[in-house]
Amino acid sequence: MTHPPQNLRIRPYQDTDADDTWQVFRAAVHGTASRDYSTAQIEAWAPATVDQTRWRQRRSSAHTYIACLETRIAGFSDFTDEGLLDMLFVHPDAGGRGVARALVTHVLQEAAAAGHQRLRVHASLTARPAFERFGFTVDAERQVELRGQHLRNFAMSIRLDS
Repeated sequence: MTHPPQNLRIRPYQDTDADDTWQVFRAAVHGTASRDYSTAQIEAWAPATVDQTRWRQRRSSAHTYIACLETRIAGFSDFTDEGLLDMLFVHPDAGGRGVARALVTHVLQEAAAAGHQRLRVHASLTARPAFERFGFTVDAERQVELRGQHLRNFAMSIRLDS
């Protein structure tokens, strides 16, 4: 098991993090997830531009946490009030260093503290093995349409300790 770097700090999302989280998201999809999805699927999932207002609202409406290495945002994750871990993305430059594990551990603790007994995720082909290592189990395989492309992913869940 990879332990996070000692200089990794997890903190709550701030509105000023919107652009950096979008850049991490796009880099992760185009860099890490590109081994499991076609170029057309990657472009549909993470296009060149984003509606910044909508992205900012989506991050703010979830319980979003930022992983910082030094002063740089290395990744982010979240959970919604409905019990969905909606996003977990780590910049490829920070991959394999325990950033995802630290984020998921933090999100699971926060979700349990908020009273959730179970957390769900829609894991990509790329993320499924990591979520399985974190203790999530596959509930169903899914096909999701996004901007005219069909992407395969997995409905997964984990029981939380209160």
